[in-house]
Amino acid sequence: MIKQFFLISSLVLASATLANAHDEETLRQSPPGDPYVQVSDVLPLPEFIPGLGTLFVDPETLPAGPFLAYDHDGKLSATIYMTPLKDLQGGIAYDGLGIGSHEVSSVDIYYNAGHPGVEKPHAHVVLFHDADAKGRLAQ
Repeated sequence: MIKQFFLISSLVLASATLANAHDEETLRQSPPGDPYVQVSDVLPLPEFIPGLGTLFVDPETLPAGPFLAYDHDGKLSATIYMTPLKDLQGGIAYDGLGIGSHEVSSVDIYYNAGHPGVEKPHAHVVLFHDADAKGRLAQ
C-alpha cells in the first residue's frame, strides 16, 4: 500500500511538472473544445457527478486522463487522473499528463473499484484548482 502511495504521489508530481502545453485560458470554462468530449455523452454516467463535477476527457488519453472537471457554472474546478492499480503495480508509468490549470490548491487521492470508462480498480488523483473547488464539485 505504501508503495502504491509513492507511485501515485510521483504521478502527481510528474504531471504538475511535465504538463502538456495548452492554452489554459480555453479550458477555464465548459466546454473545453476539441479534442475533449463530455464523458456523459459517451458513457452511461450522469452529466454531473457529485464530488467530481461535469467531466470532459480527450479519448486518446484514456484511461489516465486528464479528466477536466467543471462545476455547475461551467468553471474548471479540478483535473482528475484515473490510473489503474494493476498497471501501476506492473510498472506502467503515466508520464507527461496534461493539467487543466497550473494553479493547484489541494490534491485528493483515493481508491475506486471501477466504473464505466475505467472498469479496473484504480486510483483517482484529483487536483483542485482553487480553495472553493472541492465544495463546488460536492454539490
